Amino acid sequence: MSEILIRYFHFIGIITLSCTLVAQNILIKPQLDGPTLKKIGRFDAIYGIAAVVTLVAGMLLWLSVGKPKEFYTSNPLFHIKVTLFIIVALLSAAPTIFFFKHRRNPPTSLSVPKHIRILKHSEMLFLIILPLLAVFIAKGIGI
Repeated sequence: MSEILIRYFHFIGIITLSCTLVAQNILIKPQLDGPTLKKIGRFDAIYGIAAVVTLVAGMLLWLSVGKPKEFYTSNPLFHIKVTLFIIVALLSAAPTIFFFKHRRNPPTSLSVPKHIRILKHSEMLFLIILPLLAVFIAKGIGI
Protein backbone atom coordinates (compact mmCIF):
# COMPACT_ATOMS: atom_id res chain seq x y z
CA MET A 1 0.00 0.00 0.00
CA SER A 2 2.82 2.45 0.81
CA GLU A 3 4.37 1.86 -2.62
CA ILE A 4 1.05 2.72 -4.29
CA LEU A 5 0.74 5.96 -2.31
CA ILE A 6 4.31 6.95 -3.00
CA ARG A 7 3.86 6.26 -6.73
CA TYR A 8 0.63 8.28 -6.64
CA PHE A 9 2.39 11.26 -5.05
CA HIS A 10 5.23 10.89 -7.56
CA PHE A 11 2.75 11.09 -10.45
CA ILE A 12 0.79 13.96 -8.89
CA GLY A 13 4.07 15.82 -8.37
CA ILE A 14 5.11 15.25 -11.99
CA ILE A 15 1.71 16.31 -13.36
CA THR A 16 1.57 19.41 -11.16
CA LEU A 17 5.16 20.33 -12.00
CA SER A 18 4.42 19.97 -15.73
CA CYS A 19 1.16 21.94 -15.61
CA THR A 20 2.64 24.83 -13.66
CA LEU A 21 5.64 25.00 -15.98
CA VAL A 22 3.33 25.11 -19.02
CA ALA A 23 1.23 27.82 -17.33
CA GLN A 24 4.34 29.90 -16.62
CA ASN A 25 5.52 29.55 -20.21
CA ILE A 26 2.12 30.67 -21.49
CA LEU A 27 2.03 33.69 -19.17
CA ILE A 28 5.61 34.89 -19.61
CA LYS A 29 5.86 37.66 -22.16
CA PRO A 30 8.54 40.30 -22.79
CA GLN A 31 6.38 42.77 -20.79
CA LEU A 32 4.31 41.75 -17.77
CA ASP A 33 1.71 43.63 -15.80
CA GLY A 34 1.33 43.32 -12.02
CA PRO A 35 -1.52 40.76 -11.91
CA THR A 36 0.22 38.48 -14.42
CA LEU A 37 3.45 38.73 -12.44
CA LYS A 38 1.59 37.65 -9.29
CA LYS A 39 0.07 34.68 -11.14
CA ILE A 40 3.48 33.61 -12.39
CA GLY A 41 4.81 33.91 -8.84
CA ARG A 42 2.03 31.68 -7.52
CA PHE A 43 2.61 29.12 -10.26
CA ASP A 44 6.33 29.22 -9.50
CA ALA A 45 5.68 28.51 -5.80
CA ILE A 46 3.44 25.56 -6.69
CA TYR A 47 6.09 24.42 -9.18
CA GLY A 48 8.69 24.40 -6.41
CA ILE A 49 6.46 22.40 -4.06
CA ALA A 50 5.68 19.93 -6.85
CA ALA A 51 9.39 19.53 -7.59
CA VAL A 52 10.07 18.69 -3.93
CA VAL A 53 7.17 16.20 -3.83
CA THR A 54 8.42 14.60 -7.05
CA LEU A 55 11.99 14.42 -5.76
CA VAL A 56 11.06 12.97 -2.35
CA ALA A 57 8.67 10.41 -3.83
CA GLY A 58 11.22 9.48 -6.49
CA MET A 59 13.95 9.02 -3.88
CA LEU A 60 11.62 6.82 -1.81
CA LEU A 61 10.77 4.73 -4.87
CA TRP A 62 14.46 4.37 -5.64
CA LEU A 63 15.78 3.66 -2.17
CA SER A 64 13.02 2.04 -0.11
CA VAL A 65 9.93 0.74 -1.94
CA GLY A 66 9.26 -0.89 -5.28
CA LYS A 67 12.01 -2.45 -7.33
CA PRO A 68 15.41 -3.08 -5.72
CA LYS A 69 17.58 0.04 -5.80
CA GLU A 70 20.16 -1.82 -7.90
CA PHE A 71 17.58 -1.98 -10.71
CA TYR A 72 17.82 1.80 -11.01
CA THR A 73 21.37 2.41 -9.83
CA SER A 74 22.89 0.05 -12.40
CA ASN A 75 21.09 1.74 -15.30
CA PRO A 76 22.97 4.63 -16.99
CA LEU A 77 19.64 6.01 -18.25
CA PHE A 78 18.58 6.46 -14.63
CA HIS A 79 21.65 8.59 -14.01
CA ILE A 80 20.85 10.64 -17.11
CA LYS A 81 17.29 11.10 -15.84
CA VAL A 82 18.45 12.25 -12.40
CA THR A 83 20.97 14.60 -14.03
CA LEU A 84 18.27 16.11 -16.26
CA PHE A 85 16.00 16.61 -13.23
CA ILE A 86 18.84 18.45 -11.48
CA ILE A 87 19.47 20.54 -14.61
CA VAL A 88 15.77 21.51 -14.72
CA ALA A 89 15.96 22.50 -11.04
CA LEU A 90 19.08 24.59 -11.66
CA LEU A 91 17.55 26.24 -14.73
CA SER A 92 14.56 27.29 -12.63
CA ALA A 93 16.68 29.11 -10.03
CA ALA A 94 17.26 32.39 -11.92
CA PRO A 95 13.61 32.80 -13.03
CA THR A 96 12.41 31.99 -9.50
CA ILE A 97 14.70 34.65 -8.02
CA PHE A 98 13.63 37.17 -10.69
CA PHE A 99 9.91 36.65 -10.09
CA PHE A 100 10.29 36.46 -6.31
CA LYS A 101 12.04 39.86 -6.26
CA HIS A 102 9.13 41.51 -8.02
CA ARG A 103 6.20 39.55 -6.55
CA ARG A 104 5.63 41.52 -3.32
CA ASN A 105 5.35 44.98 -4.89
CA PRO A 106 4.77 44.35 -8.57
CA PRO A 107 5.33 47.30 -10.86
CA THR A 108 2.60 48.29 -13.31
CA SER A 109 4.83 46.99 -16.09
CA LEU A 110 7.93 44.84 -15.92
CA SER A 111 10.35 43.92 -18.68
CA VAL A 112 11.30 40.25 -18.52
CA PRO A 113 14.88 39.69 -19.67
CA LYS A 114 15.19 37.38 -22.66
CA HIS A 115 17.43 34.94 -20.73
CA ILE A 116 14.61 34.37 -18.19
CA ARG A 117 12.21 33.38 -20.97
CA ILE A 118 14.88 31.16 -22.58
CA LEU A 119 15.51 29.41 -19.25
CA LYS A 120 11.78 28.67 -18.82
CA HIS A 121 11.59 27.28 -22.37
CA SER A 122 14.70 25.18 -21.73
CA GLU A 123 13.10 23.72 -18.61
CA MET A 124 10.20 22.55 -20.79
CA LEU A 125 12.55 20.94 -23.29
CA PHE A 126 14.38 18.93 -20.64
CA LEU A 127 11.18 18.08 -18.77
CA ILE A 128 9.69 16.55 -21.93
CA ILE A 129 12.61 14.09 -22.13
CA LEU A 130 12.18 12.78 -18.56
CA PRO A 131 9.04 10.63 -19.15
CA LEU A 132 10.68 8.93 -22.14
CA LEU A 133 13.67 8.02 -19.99
CA ALA A 134 11.31 6.80 -17.25
CA VAL A 135 9.58 4.44 -19.69
CA PHE A 136 12.91 3.06 -20.91
CA ILE A 137 14.11 2.56 -17.33
CA ALA A 138 10.87 0.85 -16.23
CA LYS A 139 11.25 -1.60 -19.14
CA GLY A 140 14.85 -2.35 -18.18
CA ILE A 141 16.30 -0.68 -21.27
CA GLY A 142 19.82 0.56 -20.66
CA ILE A 143 20.84 -2.11 -18.16
